[in-house]
Amino acid sequence: MTDADPVRLYRTVRLIRRFEERAVELVHSGAIVGGIHPYLGQEGIAAGVCAALRDCDLVTGTHRGHGHVLAKGADPARMMAELLGRETGLNRGRGGSMHAADFSLGVLGANAIVGAAGAILTGAVWARRRRGDDVVGATFFGDGAVNEGMLLEAFNLAALWRVPVLFVCENNGYATTMPVAGAVAGTIVGRAEAFGMPAAVVDGQDPETVRDAAAAAVARMRAGGGPELVEARTYRFDAHHTFEHAVRLDYRPPEEVAEGRSRDPVHIQGARLVPADRAAVDAEVESTLDAAVAFALASPEPDPAGALDHLYASGLTARTGGG
Repeated sequence: MTDADPVRLYRTVRLIRRFEERAVELVHSGAIVGGIHPYLGQEGIAAGVCAALRDCDLVTGTHRGHGHVLAKGADPARMMAELLGRETGLNRGRGGSMHAADFSLGVLGANAIVGAAGAILTGAVWARRRRGDDVVGATFFGDGAVNEGMLLEAFNLAALWRVPVLFVCENNGYATTMPVAGAVAGTIVGRAEAFGMPAAVVDGQDPETVRDAAAAAVARMRAGGGPELVEARTYRFDAHHTFEHAVRLDYRPPEEVAEGRSRDPVHIQGARLVPADRAAVDAEVESTLDAAVAFALASPEPDPAGALDHLYASGLTARTGGG
């Protein structure tokens, strides 16, 4: 059932925003090694879509996937520990920023391979429906994925077999540094329509607009309507990856960045709350993230002797050495 509570929706948006800001601080301090792809500015999409899903529904995300995992209900402390590569992380420190998952919540994982998450989710939802489970799925991908063959194959199979998958394109205008206009012929929604799949463009900066569009699509899918696509137009406030903080790539005009940041999903949703409620949520989120960071920093690092553990679902341990 769709969560229509504006306070809870704001909490999700605010939690993702502050989680990402705290994570960037930990990258700069060296506690998170290798950097992250910040989700800053796009929080309304994950929050809105996941508010339209049930606990049993499935989700896959992207290399910019912290927001998707948190919006589905993951523990921020264990998520932060995962980013720090700690044993207490969601995946015992082995997934990290780009592969975090929580199967108990239906989060089948972020994925660093562009376009792969849609194929994974289509197969997973199809299998669950064949088993008789009343589930739908939502998979997130960027504008850079719409030219990837594996995503288009997922469109085809989902449409052909009427698999209830909501394909969510987070169109932030850039595939790393390549503008959409330089890479995408035709339109993003046109790709879905070519497979007979309903598609819509929505304002990705407004969490309630995203939620309402997702809820309508999910209701149709759950009733047997087959897959749909939502193109949520958004703007990435920060770098593609935190390495840009050091190299200072110059590919977005300052006036464009300023205009993009002028429509902030945190402020848009926060303005719908009375000030006292908003302040209470902000304080609660800060407390939660203070505890999450402390938990992550105090958690043990994995034992190198177990580096080859958990490679196989069967529990089989990989062999080392030759012969």
